[in-house]
Amino acid sequence: MPFIPHTDDDIRAMLASIGASSIDELFDEIPEELKNGRLDRIPPALCELDVSRLMTERADTDGRYLSFLGAGAYEHHIPAAVWQVANRGEFYSAYTPYQAEASQGTLQMLWEYQSMMTTLTGLDVSNASLYDGASGLAEAVLMAVRSHKSSRRVLMPATVHPHYRNTVGTIVRSQGIELVEVPYCTDCGHTLEEALRRFEGQDFAALVIPQPNFFGVLEPVDALADWAHANRMLAIGLVNPGTLALLKPPGKWGRDGADIAVGDGQPLGVPLSSGGPYFGFMACKQALVRQMPGRIVGRTVDLDGRPGFTLTLQAREQHIRRSKATSNICTNQGLMVTGATIYMSLLGPDGLRRVAARCHANAMALVAKLESIPGVNRLFRGTPMHEAVISLPMPAADALRLLKVQGILGGLDLQPYFPELGSALLVCATETKTEADLARYADNLARIVSKKVDLPPCARKRQA
Repeated sequence: MPFIPHTDDDIRAMLASIGASSIDELFDEIPEELKNGRLDRIPPALCELDVSRLMTERADTDGRYLSFLGAGAYEHHIPAAVWQVANRGEFYSAYTPYQAEASQGTLQMLWEYQSMMTTLTGLDVSNASLYDGASGLAEAVLMAVRSHKSSRRVLMPATVHPHYRNTVGTIVRSQGIELVEVPYCTDCGHTLEEALRRFEGQDFAALVIPQPNFFGVLEPVDALADWAHANRMLAIGLVNPGTLALLKPPGKWGRDGADIAVGDGQPLGVPLSSGGPYFGFMACKQALVRQMPGRIVGRTVDLDGRPGFTLTLQAREQHIRRSKATSNICTNQGLMVTGATIYMSLLGPDGLRRVAARCHANAMALVAKLESIPGVNRLFRGTPMHEAVISLPMPAADALRLLKVQGILGGLDLQPYFPELGSALLVCATETKTEADLARYADNLARIVSKKVDLPPCARKRQA
């Protein structure tokens, strides 16, 4: 905590009330040989001013960069009120609400979150979160296989995030589930219905449909969802929740809508912080609710007609025999869900739409500026949302190192994931970017591309 209010007199009074003579006596069960003794190499205590200065200086050594990275981790503006409220003790320190009579505040918040997510996704039921988007997709695959019963194969487009594909493979492989890759159109950057024709008539449990896909391109979701249903498969929508206020929700895809929608909730008010934490969300049709993993909060009334909230349909391994559990991953990232609920409440439908529209406008403006650089081209013709793939006339890794020297994180090098694309870069622009930011990136990249120089020693040193 940032401030500890207890004085020496407070500490003595608390120790006296529990019959302990010192703080050390509270831990007397720890054997002496396990204690460190005096910490002679630890410097003397600093005052608050000096600690703040020291930590600021150390943070500055990491650098302050203008970021055009995306690829599943997005820099959005988060109103200050979001985490000021979420960090209140009743939210910050609340544990799993097993006892409804003592957890009505937490349960109501989760119920409100579920209501918002069903509105965003256009589906009937939402759970109260999962570990992250990648494991959430794995849970959706397992859910589809359980529901389908006759098949243990799932169609997985190559346009799904490579980390998600790896995570799903790791989780489901040992259960005898096969992931069959669907190729993408090298011209448009999305999955074509023609690429699915060779799978027609075969027995598959589900088709995963990313929207937008890993390249930032919008998929033909209506055609793909209808194709899946025509071939007796479930349609699993893998979606970015930050785009759903602007794009058609999964529950409205095609004639019957997607059956399951999953994704990562990080764009909904969760800050970027050295790789996490994130949280996964899942929504589905009512017919599949008993196959849905994770917590679900229900609203009811008591004997006096007053509304109340409680956990329901708890088919997790903590509550049921392991062999009958729908999931053995118990972490649900409740604090991140609290932040997301407050974020969505503050922005509202109109605010979410404006954020998504601004992201799209900035992405298109960035692509236009980058395409004006000789040798730089947008790689796919499909419509982007807030990410796009560009090709460079030099190794992408070299361009990124030189941009970093200028204080710019220029995007993600796709060479390790999609070597067939050559020197390709996935760039992202959210609502946080200004016209000056876009111009700074384009100007620096233009200078780097025009010179095509080898990396200077300082760039090599920083990269190392």
